[in-house]
Amino acid sequence: MKSFIITVFLVVLGYSAALDKNIPNQRTTLSTAYFAGGCFWGVEYYLENLKGVKEVRSGFMGGHTKNPTYRDVIEKKTGHLETVEVIYNPELIGYETLAKAFFEIHDPTQRDGQGPDIGDQYLSAVFVRNDTERRVVQKLIEQLRADGYDVATKVLDAKPFYPAEAYHQDYYSKKGSLPYCHGYVKRFK
Repeated sequence: MKSFIITVFLVVLGYSAALDKNIPNQRTTLSTAYFAGGCFWGVEYYLENLKGVKEVRSGFMGGHTKNPTYRDVIEKKTGHLETVEVIYNPELIGYETLAKAFFEIHDPTQRDGQGPDIGDQYLSAVFVRNDTERRVVQKLIEQLRADGYDVATKVLDAKPFYPAEAYHQDYYSKKGSLPYCHGYVKRFK
């Protein structure tokens, strides 16, 4: 009875997460990462299923147009790449793990797009927010090159992220199918 009262008290105060060590502390600061690997639908699909990832949003980054539409981007008027914004809990998944997953769910050697999606908006890039992220990504690219991969992925400074229209978000989950130009290939030992 005593433990029941304590449990109810904690729940009422909003501290139910404290009862389970597997649930992150409510004071955990989430972090954000940005990856462009072809069609954002496939990148979103694979990254949002990683433990520790809270949300993945499809959108655009890297160009010169503010608030671009999907139509603007595919008509090559903006300079933007199809990009995903990954919001994650760094206590559950690290940036390096996310970056490795990114390199293993798309072909980082393809220079003109991704799979059948050809065009500048589908190029491979990691948008880094600081020197730590840059070092992590460059280290991973060096590892891939040492293993014989001719990596085309660019490492670029993060710019403003513009979410794509609502119908692009969680596309494959809504459609009930699998990505057509992304798949998992183990590239790191």
